Amino acid sequence: MSRARQPPLVTGISPNEGIAWTKVTIRGENLGTGPTDLLGLTICGHNCLLTAEWMSASKIVCRVGQAKNDKGDIIVTTKSGGKGTSTVSFKLLKPEKIGILDQSAVWVDEMNYYDMRTDRNKGIPPLSLRPANPLGIEIDKGRFPQKDLESLFPGMSADFTSENFSAAWYLIENHSTTSFDQLKTAVVNLKKQANKKNEGSLAYVKGGLSTFFEAQDALSAIHQKLEADGTEKVEGSMTQKLENVLNRASNTADTLFQEVLGRKDKADSTRNALNVLQRFKFLFNLPLNIERNIQKGDYDVVINDYEKAKSLFGKTEVQVFKKYYAEVETRIEALRELLLDKLLETPSTLHDQKRYIRYLSDLHAPGDPAWQCIGAQHQWILQLMHNCKESYVKEQKGNALLHSPMLDLDSDVRPSPIGHLSQTASLKRGSSFQSGRDDAWRYKAPQQVVFVEKLTKLVVSQLPNFWKLWVSYVNGSLFSETAEKSGQMERSKKNARQRQNDFKKMIQEVMHSLAKLIRGALLPFSLREGELRQYGGWEMKSELSGQWLTHVIQTVRLSSESLTALEIPNDMLQIIQDLILDLRVRCIIVTLQHTAEDIKRLAEKEDWVVDNEGLTSLPSQFEQCIIRSLQSLKTVLDCKPGEASVFQQQKTQEDVCQLSIGIMQGFIDCLEQLSTKPDGDIDTSHLSVDVSSPDLFGSIHEESSLSSEQRLLIALSNCRYLERHTFLNIAEHFEKHGFQGVDKITQVSMESLKELDQRLFEMYIEFKADPIVGSLEPGIYAGYFDWKDCLIPTGVRNYLKEALVNIIAVHAEVFTISKDLVPRVMSRVVEAVSEELSRLMQCVSSFSKNGVLQAKLEICALRDTVAIYLTPESKSSFKQALEALPQLSSGTDRK
Repeated sequence: MSRARQPPLVTGISPNEGIAWTKVTIRGENLGTGPTDLLGLTICGHNCLLTAEWMSASKIVCRVGQAKNDKGDIIVTTKSGGKGTSTVSFKLLKPEKIGILDQSAVWVDEMNYYDMRTDRNKGIPPLSLRPANPLGIEIDKGRFPQKDLESLFPGMSADFTSENFSAAWYLIENHSTTSFDQLKTAVVNLKKQANKKNEGSLAYVKGGLSTFFEAQDALSAIHQKLEADGTEKVEGSMTQKLENVLNRASNTADTLFQEVLGRKDKADSTRNALNVLQRFKFLFNLPLNIERNIQKGDYDVVINDYEKAKSLFGKTEVQVFKKYYAEVETRIEALRELLLDKLLETPSTLHDQKRYIRYLSDLHAPGDPAWQCIGAQHQWILQLMHNCKESYVKEQKGNALLHSPMLDLDSDVRPSPIGHLSQTASLKRGSSFQSGRDDAWRYKAPQQVVFVEKLTKLVVSQLPNFWKLWVSYVNGSLFSETAEKSGQMERSKKNARQRQNDFKKMIQEVMHSLAKLIRGALLPFSLREGELRQYGGWEMKSELSGQWLTHVIQTVRLSSESLTALEIPNDMLQIIQDLILDLRVRCIIVTLQHTAEDIKRLAEKEDWVVDNEGLTSLPSQFEQCIIRSLQSLKTVLDCKPGEASVFQQQKTQEDVCQLSIGIMQGFIDCLEQLSTKPDGDIDTSHLSVDVSSPDLFGSIHEESSLSSEQRLLIALSNCRYLERHTFLNIAEHFEKHGFQGVDKITQVSMESLKELDQRLFEMYIEFKADPIVGSLEPGIYAGYFDWKDCLIPTGVRNYLKEALVNIIAVHAEVFTISKDLVPRVMSRVVEAVSEELSRLMQCVSSFSKNGVLQAKLEICALRDTVAIYLTPESKSSFKQALEALPQLSSGTDRK
């Protein structure tokens, strides 16, 4: 056997209170097996089965009906379980009464109004006049809770128009604090109102008494005549008279009630007019509301009201509605013009632009406001760029007349970090010399640099909104971010596809203007004459330094990165990349040119202080100058994403190579200038002693001057170091920074350096060897010496000793400067002496025995003394000198 089902049990209802026809959800157990199983559903005693919707065995949805009980249970009856029970109850609330002039969001049916004049219920229009204050005294609302009053007067009401009106409830609610005297006054008012009603009824009766009496007399006369004569004549006469009486009665009645009926018709017309005004007050008040909302800026409210009015009265045939709707259209047209002016007004934020475009779209404005806004923004950006250029050009010309190049301390122009780098670089050049431009960072930033910063900042700040406006125009989000208005979105996308090329031209025009304005300020030679008049106008007294150009390149690079982040196609930004490339090339050229000028001025920094290796600070200064120059170009030489190498063009490679060679040659010329300068031109006021090396220049410091031979030796020592170290290090730095043609630079520089070294060396040998060589012949033949007639040799003669002393002095001088130069110098000196000695020996016609011994003794003594510096050439010379002597026959003599 199947188990019997349990009776329904209601455990919850939501909401648990409400007015009639409130939709409720009933939850519980065993609420039926299906819609056909549900037999009954009562709430507060009212059957709600007709509105019930069975959802499941635990859920039923229905609406509460008009019930007599204010609170009651929810009883469900099913076929399978029978009548159920409930653990919860529902409270039925009384609906709030809405007055005839109260605003309501829903339509309110007309109420049954209790007419006190006729003591019956009568349906009346909502605008019928009722006594709002029947007692005629001031109403003072009490603070008694409504629930307490309902419990004190069950089934009664404080509404004096209700059938269940309770005077006590009314007095407690509206006159709880009213004095007794005022209540007596209220009684008098009520009596007056009652007397007026009675007097009005009697007046109507009194006014019609004469008519009633005349009618009665006429009827009596007719009756008597009919009885006396019985003739048809009398009957006709009486009938005519009766008709006249009735006509008079009718006319009198019309006269009596014409005023009343007229007032009634007028009242009905007024009520109808008020009813129309109340019902259609939205349209009648709309023109004024539109003006108020426009003044407050509530354009959304205006658009919503307009859409509502258009849907309700757009096609109306009622003249009054047409008139008011035409007034609405006039104000909406003015709003369209206002919004279009605000849309095209500049400057404006992207948010406001989108808002105004949506407003104009919702108002069905003619044309394409979004594209008009894009065009206005494009012209605005171009105008801003040209105004920026004009303002800075005028400022530059004004400053040239009014200000000195030094930065005014009261000026708001802050020192540039690039200038500070220049100062730091100058301080790092070493303690041996100081730059005359240590305070370069104090100089005012050039107007062209400030202009480029301002111009790029302007473009980067304006172009993103311009681009985002276009993107929104393309994807249709200008009109509906939630894609609700698909028609507008499709039209927007179609227009965007048609105008894509036009917008691309706009972006390219902005990029071209940006690039050409920067070129006009920094690279005027890259513009044509016509373009130069439009984009130039700057006073180019001197070209910007490499440091300022580096700063400008960094600024333009940051701007390019910002524009790339907007996902603007690369082909539109290619002109900016070309500009950056030209600026980088120009920066390298200018930096190398300035470096060449600095190298030429290094001669002024030579202090002639020699270290242990025979070097001055000049090679180190030269190398540091090159390194600083290359380091300043590091950011310029490095390629950012999307940038090409600065050396991709053959012409750039050649120009940079020639400039690099010019820098090296300039330093070589500087060395030659220093080493060949006359003694009187040497400034030794800044000489100092290197405490790390022995003071071998006592005489030099005492005389406070350097000889030409000493400067030649120092220059030779520097050349030797340059060839073996400095030039190779510089070549490595060139390669490290990506320079092309480094081998050519090194080769040409080395050749030029070697030529200088050889020239200086020959000059020094000429200075030192010629006096020694020239003293040999006079010394040999001093005192009328004759090789044919001489004494037995007792030693070398003084001329040889003097020559050896001079050779030793050369050795000491060279060794003092650079011991590495000693073999080279001494070898050449010995070669010159040996060659001269060989020549002199070969010129002797004959020797005596003692002469041969003396000559051989002196030749061998000289050869053995300088043996460590002998070269194949000097050895050959000594050999030839010995071979020129006659052979000795005696072994003892030979020994």
